[in-house]
Amino acid sequence: MFTTAWTASPQLPSEGFTPNWSREGFWRQSLRQAVRLTAGGGRLRIRLSNAYGTSPVRVAGATVARAAAGAAVEPGSIRRLTFGGALKAAIPARGHLVSDAAELAVGARETVTVTLHFDAVTGPATFHAQAFTTSYRGPGDLLTDPTGAGFGEVTESWYFLAAVEVDAGRADGIAVFGDSLTDGFGSAPGTDRRWPDALARRTGQPVINAGIGGNLLLNDSAWYGEKGVRRLGRDVLGHLGVDTLVVLLGVNDIGFSETDQQPTYRPAPVLQAAELVAGHRDLIRQAAAAGLRVAGATLVPFGGSGHWGEHAAEVSHELNEWIRCSGEYDAVVDLHRVLADPADPDRLDPAYDFGDHLHPNDAGHEVMAEAVADVLQAGQ
Repeated sequence: MFTTAWTASPQLPSEGFTPNWSREGFWRQSLRQAVRLTAGGGRLRIRLSNAYGTSPVRVAGATVARAAAGAAVEPGSIRRLTFGGALKAAIPARGHLVSDAAELAVGARETVTVTLHFDAVTGPATFHAQAFTTSYRGPGDLLTDPTGAGFGEVTESWYFLAAVEVDAGRADGIAVFGDSLTDGFGSAPGTDRRWPDALARRTGQPVINAGIGGNLLLNDSAWYGEKGVRRLGRDVLGHLGVDTLVVLLGVNDIGFSETDQQPTYRPAPVLQAAELVAGHRDLIRQAAAAGLRVAGATLVPFGGSGHWGEHAAEVSHELNEWIRCSGEYDAVVDLHRVLADPADPDRLDPAYDFGDHLHPNDAGHEVMAEAVADVLQAGQ
């Protein structure tokens, strides 16, 4: 039985937060991407997404290998991937493509690389904007290049790659669903210290990260992905081996109306707590219908950030109180409490503040993982 061991939620090609290759796409190039798995097994396969492509994307070849330093891979570990027995395939427009399983023994928390070769123009690429790890591009067919020397360009996004599945035979996976707080902003790039990574280490269970930086619960965005109530089915319920969902979402719905930095909303909608509660209830309903246990996390303190203001304070307090007290979530993780400054509970504890008064640093991500693990394990 296959289990999803890693994911990246697909996004519309866009400029995003940092320079990336999503709008230009790829042609006569190879792309090597490194991902850290949260479950191990003897075989693995990949899922490629062309969710936002209007034409099929031709994949001229694909390989998987154990990662080494930089773009290099472990000698002797490269495996050719096939698709229905063929070395070449096309990702359908608005669709996805799953490879055949390749024989490669991998362990939980091991990093693997997936290399894709594109011999035809891909057009704009469905991608995940904020990887917080390095991906590599080079000219020509570099599928079996073990040294990585041919990969001369770098980015911090993932392209087309939506999941890695392993034959772990497990059905106890945890999906975490949210925005940049879950996607990993504030954690040190290249270190896999996002709180979902730390949660996998603490629990020993498969954990898939379905966060998108800037994502909203109730509204689509050109940069920040489809709204949470719509994308849950694809980004969580469509994956294998998940039995628990953790939701941390809503701070952008509240905070975008307070900030001048609104690249996709001018002006941003001003929402009330009741609207956000209705969105959370929609997520609970969808997940419960799929048989998942659902835990709700309170919004972290964000006083003093660009998202903060009188309205944001009122709505965030009301939403957090509903999450804590309504009884509608199967379990509650009070991240607001564990991350709050003892001197001002509306602000992040300085020890956990990345510097923008909204995103936790590495220590804060570790505290978040500890709090989630404690609640989930107490309920087992």
